Amino acid sequence: MFLKKIMSTALCAALFVTQVGVVRAAEETVQGKLSAVEQETWGGEQTGALLDRINRLEKDYLGAHNNGAMLERVNIVYDDIFDNSMGPGLLTQLNAIEWGLMHEVSPKSVDKRVTEMEMLVAGKTSAGTYKKRIQDLGTAAFGGYSVPLEQVTVPKNTLIRIALTQAVNAKTIKAGDTIHYKVAEDVVVGGMLVFAKGQPGEGTVKKVDQARNFGRDARIDTDFHTTKAMDGTDVKTFVGEESKQEMKSYAMAAGASVAGMLLLGPIGIIGGAFVKGKNIELPEGTELFIQTHDDTVLYAIPTTER
Repeated sequence: MFLKKIMSTALCAALFVTQVGVVRAAEETVQGKLSAVEQETWGGEQTGALLDRINRLEKDYLGAHNNGAMLERVNIVYDDIFDNSMGPGLLTQLNAIEWGLMHEVSPKSVDKRVTEMEMLVAGKTSAGTYKKRIQDLGTAAFGGYSVPLEQVTVPKNTLIRIALTQAVNAKTIKAGDTIHYKVAEDVVVGGMLVFAKGQPGEGTVKKVDQARNFGRDARIDTDFHTTKAMDGTDVKTFVGEESKQEMKSYAMAAGASVAGMLLLGPIGIIGGAFVKGKNIELPEGTELFIQTHDDTVLYAIPTTER
């Protein structure tokens, strides 16, 4: 099993990556921000009149309705969830609580995550707003509502080990497709947890070359551009020299033959008109390394490694 995973990692060297600097920009429209909150809360955009959808969000998060323009009302809920400028937002707190209880962060919706943790802790779900339920979970996880979060600067080129959450095959994937992955192990910087195991990320396929004669292997040009941090920030990531070197070192554990596949390409192929190159076929769970693009200030949780 270990050798299979290492071989899968070695094949990832065929993924030629580029960084295009894609980051999630907050929508400034009512529809855009409302959709973002609904997707985070229930896993998808809801249907119906805008006012009805806003009323539901206010009821579920705040317990009361606000007055004012629709965008102002949506902004209150949106900022409560995503904004870390005045302190950790609800999503950051929820991530920290889940890691404290499970030592992993789920990509599921807020509703499912809160419900599952309540069942784990108390054996039943709770009434009240999401904000109140998250506060109660924080008390259970940390002995008080004050979730121990601190700001930390994550240096650029910080390595992140990731695992594909879908199979990737050069014969079926095409330019423009999204490749999904998750953080495969916690990333700790200075004793602070900045990326938690299980957090999602995504890349975009830029170009696909199929395997051809003369031993030319398939190639997938992929941009692993965005990885979610502990505080919900979409951090710019890519495969650079540090992550490529880490993949080489990782593959060495499987022996010279697999390392050679990574470093030199497929072994034992003699170029010729009737010798076809190898296809890229990576199973779900294939692991590789990426790295952060810039220095980034994030909220993080202290670990026992401090």
